[in-house]
Amino acid sequence: MNAKTYLGQAYRMNLRINNQLEQLEQLKALTSKITSSFGKERVSCTKEKSPMENAIIKIVVAEDEINRTIDRFIDLKVEISSNIQKLDNFENRILLELRYLCFNTWEEIAAKMNYRTSYIYKIHNRALKAMEKVMLGGKV
Repeated sequence: MNAKTYLGQAYRMNLRINNQLEQLEQLKALTSKITSSFGKERVSCTKEKSPMENAIIKIVVAEDEINRTIDRFIDLKVEISSNIQKLDNFENRILLELRYLCFNTWEEIAAKMNYRTSYIYKIHNRALKAMEKVMLGGKV
């Protein structure tokens, strides 16, 4: 895996978490529309779950999955941050943190670092090359 793909994992996982949260909200909205029927006589001896109970179980399962994804996300961000800290060049570290841990746009990074966007691209290329060396096991 190259440095850009490695660093981009956190952004993609953040998108996944946001998608899961949106889906959970949709599921919760649907459950508010479920009605229970209390007047039904039971004919069978098997315990059948109500639609509301089934929906609540699905919500709990979805929440557990989101929590597991968030745990992996935090671990990944800590790992990426640790590897970025192995870079000697301060500009490289700051740029990679702003881009791959804070998810800033190139324009936001340029403004924060007080550089032109074109220069930010040059720093980024230099930082990715340095990160490749870190990923191979060295400090740069």
